[in-house]
Amino acid sequence: MLPGTRRGRGATINPAGRFERTRCEPFDDGWGSLAELASAPAPVTEVHPDTAKSVLTTNESPDIGFDRSLNPYRGCEHGCIYCYARPSHGYLGLSSGLDFETKIFAKHDAAELLRRELGRPGYRPEVLVLGSNTDPYQPVERRLGITRAVLELLLETRHPFAITTKGAGILRDLDLLAEAAGLGLVRVDVSVTTLDPSLARTMEPRAAAPWRRLEVIRALAAAGVPVGANLAPLIPGLNDHEIERIASTVAEAGAGHLNWILVRLPHEVKELFAAWLEARFPERAARVLSLLRQCREGRLNDPRFGHRMRGSGPLAALLAERVAKARRRFGLDRPLPPLRTDLFRPPRTDRQLTLL
Repeated sequence: MLPGTRRGRGATINPAGRFERTRCEPFDDGWGSLAELASAPAPVTEVHPDTAKSVLTTNESPDIGFDRSLNPYRGCEHGCIYCYARPSHGYLGLSSGLDFETKIFAKHDAAELLRRELGRPGYRPEVLVLGSNTDPYQPVERRLGITRAVLELLLETRHPFAITTKGAGILRDLDLLAEAAGLGLVRVDVSVTTLDPSLARTMEPRAAAPWRRLEVIRALAAAGVPVGANLAPLIPGLNDHEIERIASTVAEAGAGHLNWILVRLPHEVKELFAAWLEARFPERAARVLSLLRQCREGRLNDPRFGHRMRGSGPLAALLAERVAKARRRFGLDRPLPPLRTDLFRPPRTDRQLTLL
């Protein structure tokens, strides 16, 4: 195993959160401490209760196509090294590195909290996105079923929703999704970042394998669920050579559209990603980082609205044009079906039965 790497984990380091006042760094004290640290067993996943008082998150970002979202979990065991949500663990006093993928916070009462929020006077339904920050179908969902409970409520209230995932566990809920699709209430996007199983295993260690995600697309399409694919993130020098092949393959599997996002490296993710490249792809690390800087006006991250998703400059324009041509060629540029909001019926928050 390469120095700094851990089997089944994405991050190679566990830096202090950006709000912490102190930092710890390993050093050689002459007693073999570094060797002992390197041979330590892989950290296990811990699941803790999340005590949030609300589960709806709203945004007014001009470059995001939705205004509300719900994430059943904080942290994500998939361990995707590029995940832009990693810095959110800093608000919990934890690291965006290994802590983010090993210390998961579950919102066990998410469905009940959502029931209260949907039942508030004056609530107006719009598409609710699940998976905007962390994956609603990460491994722990198999045991806890929080996402399924949320879907049952959304179906009960006829509330429109969209799901973004790279987890095959979504097929467990195919019955609910098919019923919601019949009412025009749901669409799903499956993230397919690479078709190379070796790269996927390294870059997204506990997410579903590429072939399994294609099976998810096929099953959803066969059940009548509107499904698309996300080539997100696109990383020049790492997976950009697969643009056309990914487009062709997801179209054959039944995807109706293809979205893409240039990799985003906010806050500590820059450090995590660079360390991962050095550990996993030392021969390519400098080139990948150089290409990213070419897309970000000399920086590794550009947080500006209108720039953060696509980048700028000749290389970013070339990537955008390649994706656009692939979408047109394989019929992945069809407009998304609008989801219905007129069927919404507020939930009964008192749990009493009605006479009618």
